[in-house]
Amino acid sequence: MTEVSDREPPRRRVPGPARPVRPGGRRQPGPGARPARRPGAPRPAAPRTIRLGSPRPRLRMIGLALTLVLAAFVVRLLQVQAVDAGTYSAKAEQNRYVVHTLPAERGGITDRNGVALATTVDSYDITADPTMFTREELKVGDGPEQAAALLAPILGQEQEDLVERLRPGNRELRYVRLARRQTPQVWNQIKDLKSALTTKAETDKSVVNALAGVFADPSSKRVYPGGDLAAGVLGWVGADGKGGGGLERQLDKTLAGEDGKIRYAQSGGRQVPTAGSTETPAVPGSDVELTIDRDIQWAAQDAISEQVEKSKADGGYVIVQDTATGEILAMANSPGFDPGDLAHADPNALGNAALQDAFEPGSTAKVMSMAAVLEEEAATPGTHITVPNRLKRGDRLFKDDIDHPTWYLTLNGVLAKSSNIGTIMATGELGKTQAEANKVLYSYLRKFGLGGYTGLGFPGETKGILAPPEQWSTSQQYTIPFGQGVSLNALQAASVYSTIANGGVRVEPTLVRGTKDADGRFAPSPEPDKRRVISEKTAKTLSKMLESVVDDEEGTGTKARIPAYRVAGKTGTANRVDPDTGKYRGYTSSFAGFAPSDKPRVTVYCAIQNATEGSYFGGQICGPIYKQVMEFALKTLQVPPTGAAPARLPVTFKP
Repeated sequence: MTEVSDREPPRRRVPGPARPVRPGGRRQPGPGARPARRPGAPRPAAPRTIRLGSPRPRLRMIGLALTLVLAAFVVRLLQVQAVDAGTYSAKAEQNRYVVHTLPAERGGITDRNGVALATTVDSYDITADPTMFTREELKVGDGPEQAAALLAPILGQEQEDLVERLRPGNRELRYVRLARRQTPQVWNQIKDLKSALTTKAETDKSVVNALAGVFADPSSKRVYPGGDLAAGVLGWVGADGKGGGGLERQLDKTLAGEDGKIRYAQSGGRQVPTAGSTETPAVPGSDVELTIDRDIQWAAQDAISEQVEKSKADGGYVIVQDTATGEILAMANSPGFDPGDLAHADPNALGNAALQDAFEPGSTAKVMSMAAVLEEEAATPGTHITVPNRLKRGDRLFKDDIDHPTWYLTLNGVLAKSSNIGTIMATGELGKTQAEANKVLYSYLRKFGLGGYTGLGFPGETKGILAPPEQWSTSQQYTIPFGQGVSLNALQAASVYSTIANGGVRVEPTLVRGTKDADGRFAPSPEPDKRRVISEKTAKTLSKMLESVVDDEEGTGTKARIPAYRVAGKTGTANRVDPDTGKYRGYTSSFAGFAPSDKPRVTVYCAIQNATEGSYFGGQICGPIYKQVMEFALKTLQVPPTGAAPARLPVTFKP
């Protein structure tokens, strides 16, 4: 069977007559030819196919870029959260948390009976955060000016000064103190104004709370209920809260305590209660109990102030001391000052002149010369001494305070009449030569406390001037026995008489009885040092001799007599060294003694510097002060009157 192909056999093209060519190069269609196609619209071009490159390189680049970005973030996060975490945390807390000091309450100072002499009341330090007054914080440019205008009349300060502190040069400063130790009333006034501005700012967007950055640190203010009473002893507290003088300075660590701190979160000047806080409580200072008796202190201060004013003197002091214990019952100065109002105080009156002034004691020092003479058995109270009107020693002529005919005195009479010449003659018997006598006298002066500190440790205390005997000039070896050419302070002078009153035993003076801590535990002060200076026999003999100064009509201290009491005392009138020129000008008038002389209980010493009106003799202007203060002290301490009569040793003898 023949297989038939479905494919049509190809046609053969038969060549036909050539077609004429048209002018222009085109052929003419021949006979039987298909009509020529008319030109139609061109067919659309087929779309071009674009072949894409491989995406892998691009993905690699994007991946690398993302990796680098993520790596940068990771490194930064590690730096913030691990390496510098503490730094950033501290900065965050600095902006959020504030730390305020909690001042410790300063201990009080009382007298021996618990009466307040210095105490502390609540007050506030007004502070501010300068960063809270900036334009960024308040949205106004005059924040410091607005705040200063509100605070100036309340704090009593100049507005310009407040603006300067609220806009400091250091823009990172977050704490300034605007005012110290303001009363609670002042802070309440600022706080009420601050609260009112906050309330108004919440309803009126045009109002800003210019006081949002003002705060208050709890503080305290020192108050002295007695005003100028015992100011020289107490001293004062400075603006920095530290003791600036007196016992306030000496016992500052005991009184001050230890400050605490509080740290809390704040926002907009207000504490955030939910953020918590940490607090280190303050430790209050201890109270200090003095040996001072407020009533006796007042009597002494009143008496010396009145006499200084009456005599138109430069100043004066009174010491009252317990003869047996050495405790100081009063230490008064005139002029004085109010430690609570230093702005109006006389700068020259600040301090404690009774301990800080060094002066020549004059005849009150003769009791030490007599003590040396009696103790060394160079003479007795009845030893006869012929006293001329003038005595030549070395290159000088010495005289007594008044011209007189030749006196025929006992050693007791030399003390009673306060004879300079008689004292020179008596102390000359202390050695075979004057040089030896000088050494013996010097040893007794030192044992009585001259040339050394009293033991109080008081700020600014002077120990006076007592040169070694080999340095005494020709005149000093004869003037020192009657109290010229040597200097001391008022407490040293009082201590000499307390030593005699205490049977010849010197008890170191004390001002502080003890301290009481915040728990009420009382710690007494250490026992004072004691040392024997002269024998009890010599001390009793001196007491009887000192009675003659007051009781005998020949004595110079008759104005110091106290009815019903036996009184031992000594007057003094010394040339005074002017502290400004270093030359002698005026006098130091003084009186020292104790009572009752048969059973001593109280020593009183008084001195007045440069009295310019009325008498300047110690017996005349200080004798009455001694009597006034001693009488008050004896009554206050309830010391009974003396039962026995005075000794009345002979003052003169018949040649």
